[in-house]
Amino acid sequence: MQLLVSVRSAAEAGIALAGGADIVDAKEPSRGSLGAVSPTELLQICQCVPADQPVSIALGDVATATEVLQAIAIVPRSLRRATYLKLGFAGITDPDVVHRLLRVALDSVAGQSISIVAVAYADAVNAGSLQPEILRDIAEDAGVVGMLLDTYQKGDYHLLTWLDRSRLAALLARARAARFLTAVAGGLGVAHLSDLRALEPDIVGFRGAVCVGGREGPLSGHRLRFIRRQLRVPDSGFVRH
Repeated sequence: MQLLVSVRSAAEAGIALAGGADIVDAKEPSRGSLGAVSPTELLQICQCVPADQPVSIALGDVATATEVLQAIAIVPRSLRRATYLKLGFAGITDPDVVHRLLRVALDSVAGQSISIVAVAYADAVNAGSLQPEILRDIAEDAGVVGMLLDTYQKGDYHLLTWLDRSRLAALLARARAARFLTAVAGGLGVAHLSDLRALEPDIVGFRGAVCVGGREGPLSGHRLRFIRRQLRVPDSGFVRH
């Protein structure tokens, strides 16, 4: 189980790395669940992370092929590392449309050390999107590396509010059997660590729980180290695809 930490700047990336993050995730929390950082911030974040360590990049929700290509265009051309690009599909309930968009994304990064991750919203009713089980099947068929289970709306609710433990366990088991990468995030915190240890997703992501004052507050190295200790995440061995 790998520890992913979302950061909005190079300074926060440094804190995340010092705190033991396996994967640094570039994301601007003030812009929603998958808010993209600016191209300048993204380049600075990527330059801060050691070349042998992967980065994850939130690219927002997309609805057309043009939006997919525009989102991916902010990724630095000089990037030579394992990279996960996260794309969401809020507002789309047509499986064929999502499949086409994922294929556009895959074709645009062919031959590069970049993997596409489809984001499924546990609160699909809020996002106006496909249920996670449906999106998982589409993503597997399209050929992307994996799926992130997240929440669209942030606030008083979290991933396990929308996906009970048995449903989440079934999703993870199906993905594991198919060797399909799974990541979980969405308002997760100290209260959920026991469930996360038992469920063992490939990657678990945090933002609000490792910040002071919520997900838009500053990253706390102390909180991050506490989370890492409680998760018993190993010090190395991050996933490469």
